[in-house]
Amino acid sequence: MVLHSPAAVVPGTAPGSGTETTRRRTPGTGTIRRDRGLLWHPYAPLDGPAPFAVEAAGGVRLQLRAADGERFDVVDAMSSWWSMIHGYRNPVLDEALRHQSERFSHVMFGGLTHEPAVRLAEQLVRLAPQPLEHVFLADSGSVSVEVALKLAVQYQAATGRPERQRFLALRGGYHGDTFAAMSVCDPVDGMHSAFPGLVAQQEFLPRPPAARLDNDGELVADAAAVAGWIAALKETVARQAGGLAAIIVEPVLQGAGGMFAYAPECLRAARRVADEHGLLLVFDEIATGFGRTGRLFAAEWAGVSPDIMCVGKALTGGYLTLAAVLCSAEVASAVTNSEFRALLHGPTFMGNPLACAVASASLDLLEANGWRQQVGGVERGLAASLAPAAALGSVREVRVLGAVGVVQLDRPVDIPALTRAALDRSVWVRPFRDLVYTMPPYVSSAADVAAIGAGITGAIAEVHG
Repeated sequence: MVLHSPAAVVPGTAPGSGTETTRRRTPGTGTIRRDRGLLWHPYAPLDGPAPFAVEAAGGVRLQLRAADGERFDVVDAMSSWWSMIHGYRNPVLDEALRHQSERFSHVMFGGLTHEPAVRLAEQLVRLAPQPLEHVFLADSGSVSVEVALKLAVQYQAATGRPERQRFLALRGGYHGDTFAAMSVCDPVDGMHSAFPGLVAQQEFLPRPPAARLDNDGELVADAAAVAGWIAALKETVARQAGGLAAIIVEPVLQGAGGMFAYAPECLRAARRVADEHGLLLVFDEIATGFGRTGRLFAAEWAGVSPDIMCVGKALTGGYLTLAAVLCSAEVASAVTNSEFRALLHGPTFMGNPLACAVASASLDLLEANGWRQQVGGVERGLAASLAPAAALGSVREVRVLGAVGVVQLDRPVDIPALTRAALDRSVWVRPFRDLVYTMPPYVSSAADVAAIGAGITGAIAEVHG
């Protein structure tokens, strides 16, 4: 629904309440005007396209205002970059935040502990693949990857192999924007060229063979292609093992590197090869964890466990920034018995009580709401509603995995035009490269998912044909 009147009442206000008059005096266009040239937005220049101002949010919907004053009531097809799985203004998460704020909002984690952190760690260990038994609470996904890489290097040094300081990663991968995390992102599509001499040189394998869901709901790929990739894995590790600390991958689904699903057998092979050569296996489940791919953790598609695992994004249900690094007892024991005895990292906001309390409530809600049924419903809805896009001339491929739907074009997306066309169809999307994709909140209704699919398909048809 598009609200064309700049003076329309913001949802949640009532005529004559006083709030309505205040909102009219300070419209969203003022926020956008003040933003321009002041705030940098992700991967955007200061003088780039004007952002939309968010005036309210609830459930799966956002109320937006454009720079010209036009207002939109839209379904958020992005879950605020894949994190807001339970929707906005969720009463359970609101209450968890309020309750903890009435006790204390933050304390340092050095020398102190508190119930929210302990309870969250217990939940994570219970839910995570065995044998992950120990938890480091970080303050963002990128930081959790930095910690994981540090941990792998410390482990190798503690076990008598201090020369093992590099990593084997995948082409097409994305692990964050800080320096160590950047170094294991795709070396071409990542940001290596912007920081020559500063980003560490790592080893890279080709992107694994693409996989698709079969009629039994399993991810399958071309057997010959998988065999060829595994051969390349074995050869690379045999040649480079003396300098490698770990293999790091996004299991089964590469997110920001292309929304690309690949064969689970590649993970099983990585586990075997890592064990054979004394490498650790690191799974970055920041985007894939907590049910997004149809399994609680994407590692379950392959039936293997990593030595170290990073989680984030949906961890707090999108409310606050928080991530975690989990590791096995073997890894933790080696570091504990090493020269330094500690994992050498300690953010100021490590174990923030507000974030931990909300994350704990989010994990409770995940189970209480039946995430498997929720994600299954979203998957079926996306498969049905995005299917018509495959007939468009500009569309190369449509693919769906869990609560992830992707329409890949045969050309780069005209992002401003397609964003606007989707808004006109009451859907908020944020395309990139040649991809128009959606990761809806798990609480999206069948009608919400159908609207997302129809909005994406219609917007592509309008802009790209």
